[in-house]
Amino acid sequence: MKHTRSTNNNPRCDPPEAKRIVIVDDHPLFRKGLEQLIHSDSAFAVCGEANNASEAMDVIRKLNPDLAIVDLSLPGANGIELIKNIRAEFPKLPILVLSMHDESLYAFRALRAGAEGYVMKHEAMANVIQAIHEVFNGRPYLSPAMAAQVITKFAHRGSQSEADAVERLSDRELEILELIGKGNEVRQIAKLLHLSPKTVETHRAHIKEKLNLQNARQVTRFAVQWVGTRNV
Repeated sequence: MKHTRSTNNNPRCDPPEAKRIVIVDDHPLFRKGLEQLIHSDSAFAVCGEANNASEAMDVIRKLNPDLAIVDLSLPGANGIELIKNIRAEFPKLPILVLSMHDESLYAFRALRAGAEGYVMKHEAMANVIQAIHEVFNGRPYLSPAMAAQVITKFAHRGSQSEADAVERLSDRELEILELIGKGNEVRQIAKLLHLSPKTVETHRAHIKEKLNLQNARQVTRFAVQWVGTRNV
């Protein structure tokens, strides 16, 4: 089988009984650490990796893996868009999200887009192997705290005006709102998300309009309060 430059020529992929996994993340050191962690379980083999969404689709088409592990913050198209694209072309391929972003902010969107599970990166060492096993066994994986939030959200659907307003934001706008709320300036956000500062400012303007705020200062105040309430 031919490999693209973004795949690993990994002998661990040869045993037919090993579940074949592709990692999509733009940090090579993180991919390497995750690969070593996954290889600690002989049931799994990392067969390919990709740096961005378009590479990811190429690798998945070539390797036809058993699972894709996807980060949400990718150059170009973000992880939510990638999940939707994978789901459209490979409807049965399980997808596990592994992200630095707060699970309480993105898990709903990731699951709605077609992911089977969500693990935050700072919890990855402890939970990723369990999450992979759960997904392969046909069960969605969320942290216990997030699973409780899911139940609560659906039990009390209705009177959440602020939450409803935030739901109107696009995935990228939500990402930027979170980073503003965590104290990042426009240039820092641009660097983190591989965007131009002008693009970040455009997204911030859309956030202002959708949330009926008056200016950038109000956007920042809203974002700080909103992120604070999520972390209580």
